[in-house]
Amino acid sequence: MNLMGSALCHGRLEVMEPPAENSDAAAPVAATVSDPERAAALFEESVRIMARLRAPGGCPWDREQSFDSIRKYTLEETYEVFDAIERRDFPHLAEELGDLLLQVLFYAEMAANEGRFTIAEVLDHLNRKLVRRHPHVFGEEASRAAGNEADVDAAVEGSAAKVLRNWEEIKVAEKRAGGAAGAGNAVASRLDGVQRAMPALAEAAKLGAKAQKAGFDWPSWRDLLPKLEEETRELEAEAASDDPARKPAVEAELGDLLFTVVNLGRHLGVDAEMALRGCNRRFRDRFKEMELAAARPLEELGPEELEALWAGAKRKLAGETEP
Repeated sequence: MNLMGSALCHGRLEVMEPPAENSDAAAPVAATVSDPERAAALFEESVRIMARLRAPGGCPWDREQSFDSIRKYTLEETYEVFDAIERRDFPHLAEELGDLLLQVLFYAEMAANEGRFTIAEVLDHLNRKLVRRHPHVFGEEASRAAGNEADVDAAVEGSAAKVLRNWEEIKVAEKRAGGAAGAGNAVASRLDGVQRAMPALAEAAKLGAKAQKAGFDWPSWRDLLPKLEEETRELEAEAASDDPARKPAVEAELGDLLFTVVNLGRHLGVDAEMALRGCNRRFRDRFKEMELAAARPLEELGPEELEALWAGAKRKLAGETEP
């Protein structure tokens, strides 16, 4: 397969694959096995293409880009991957994963242009990390050779929980070693590993999970229900004031309420970000159904008419009949 037929000057590598015989995303498909040699050849071609785009005489748009200008596309491509997964659109997911991979190639090539690092170092870091953090798969000797300094039990006996515990211990050891080699300081807090750049809902879930490992957590999801009521009352008390100076306090109480909701989701095994994305999708569908069902523009209708349309939209989309 040749990628040179792709739309190269638009910052996207759109791989031209022949259509699948059965493109129904919901249909069962036979298991396939990755072909490392073919993947390596195609990856090498992608690296060469990216280098050509950024080289003198390459694409003017690509040559003008910087880390700051590209980063917004990274977030956009990430959410397009999310969307394809949620819709189980696997042919489209393959394309979106290619677009996401392009972001990695773009950053690495820009870094190479500035003499910082190359895609080879990116891959080396990744490969060593995977071996280092999986002593139960690759063996303790290989894990040590890849830089593991943590004393973990590689005999996980098929337990995913033990794998995650080892992963975290190895990760903490990595950060300690990195701090010693850099600023000479160990990690100040176990929460330092939770990136502030994460979406707020994801950050809240990570913080709660990290605190839980230290024993600082609610015993069960039921114990969070009174906490939700408490936080709601505190928000209500602050919001009752019309004083603009109270806005920071209102914001803080709303944050406390959201943090509690996120941790309730964590205890229930529900990802708050995914739950909210699902809610957003349902709201879109129901609101559109309201617009289609309304005899007049929505802004001309009263509260009772809007509520009736909303209830009707929910019933219709749920496949329910009128009472």
